[in-house]
Amino acid sequence: MAEISNKEESQYFALCHRIISEGAREQTRNGETLSVFGNMMQFDLSGGCVPFMTHKRLAWKTCLTELIWFIRGRTDVAWLAERGCHIWDANGSRDFLDSRGLQTYAEGELGPVYGHQWRHWNAAWPFDSTSADKGIDQLANIITALQDPNQRTSRRLIMSAWNPQQLDQMALPPCHVMCQFNVIDGNRLSCALYQRSGDVGLGVPFNIASYSALTILLAAHCGLVPDKFVYFLGNAHIYLEHINPLRERMADAHTRPFPRMRIRQMREKIDEYDVDDFIVEGYEYDMRPLKMTMIA
Repeated sequence: MAEISNKEESQYFALCHRIISEGAREQTRNGETLSVFGNMMQFDLSGGCVPFMTHKRLAWKTCLTELIWFIRGRTDVAWLAERGCHIWDANGSRDFLDSRGLQTYAEGELGPVYGHQWRHWNAAWPFDSTSADKGIDQLANIITALQDPNQRTSRRLIMSAWNPQQLDQMALPPCHVMCQFNVIDGNRLSCALYQRSGDVGLGVPFNIASYSALTILLAAHCGLVPDKFVYFLGNAHIYLEHINPLRERMADAHTRPFPRMRIRQMREKIDEYDVDDFIVEGYEYDMRPLKMTMIA
């Protein structure tokens, strides 16, 4: 494996190497994988440093579009597609919905997935915005706490997408199931994510970028500064189709320092931010294509 100059990015390559060299071969619901169980990475977000992987181009605007979709409580593929984001298309297809027993869903409807749980935890599905049952707005509650010096050091600032009561109504049960926010020294905000299942070839770089960006956004919105993103993975797997492309890149990886992120302007409400409010500076990456197909 090539020596990786970006020491934080080297954590990702170390995980890839561990899976390829030690992983158990398993037949899963959507393909054969090599997998290991249990992994942790940590990334420094201070000064707005954001871990966008540099061994290949990260489609960061697509990543942030999905994040905004979560923040706004949206669950429909059409909203994403209108903004050029197609990473959920396969999970909203007629065939995939039918395979989940969701024949009554219109194509492109995903059920009470991340956005619903973040903003309307356990509200009845289909969700009626005029109903008295709005569920629990977990994200708003966290923001309220982070903005209050007397609450921001709470050890209970947790947002969960894993709702056992509604899992069977979701096109895809959540992979990144729970995150916790933590403030030290009065204003340094960190986030820890637990992810039950991670597609290391394609999904994991997105997940790292997304929750790091969320932490940077919440820090700006709540008058704090970003500190760390800590990433815990349960089942970390690589699909067999992705092994050779990853192995080739690992042998000759060209990494660079991570870019910086800042928020263009403060919005009154968290769901008023858009992708254009995220300014990314100094993102340089290996321009050679690394071709892997997403497996739904």
